[in-house]
Amino acid sequence: TYLVPELLRFIKTMGQELPAHTKALIIVSNIFVNYWYILLLIPIITIFIIYIGIKVSPGFYLKYDEFKLKVPVIGPILKKIILTRLASFFAIMYASGITIIECIRTGEEIAGNKAIEKAMHQVGQQIADGMTLSDSFESTELFPPLVLRMIRVGENTGALQDSLLNISYFYSRDIKESIDRLQSMIEPAMTMILGSIIAWVMFSVLGPIYDLITKVKI
Repeated sequence: TYLVPELLRFIKTMGQELPAHTKALIIVSNIFVNYWYILLLIPIITIFIIYIGIKVSPGFYLKYDEFKLKVPVIGPILKKIILTRLASFFAIMYASGITIIECIRTGEEIAGNKAIEKAMHQVGQQIADGMTLSDSFESTELFPPLVLRMIRVGENTGALQDSLLNISYFYSRDIKESIDRLQSMIEPAMTMILGSIIAWVMFSVLGPIYDLITKVKI
């Protein structure tokens, strides 16, 4: 918004054909200079629209929560956090003698995500209709293979509580490792992004100047 326009003003006075990357820099700079208020309003308006959509439309709320689970990097971590919570509560309640149906109903309430909540409700209905627990979870096409295998093992061996605790333990460890990896990636990623922007500005500004100097006849 300040430095690039000053530099480009000098470039334009040279009166020569500008390369494509310099023209692109001019366009981007003009957008930030002339439409900065729109760039600030876009995230605010987006958040407001999402908030209103969640409040007034259950279908929008469901689609939004489904989208959150599919966001690269962050989505899988969020899904594992929810599954860890569900497995832990399920194991504790099942060990206390609470029926599987009641465990599923409680899972709906503590899921914290409409997509997972819908899947748990579907599981509860299918179990009530006589389907096995593992087949019910598999039919939703939402739960990872690890969860399905561990539930099936727990059903076959009669140690469902232990299988659920193993799911919780594995995902808890995996979540910590995933977050650590994400944190370690942030600094190099920001360095690469900022370095790329600086390199783009340098080449876009210094390139035409260098071309002009090379064309000067002494």
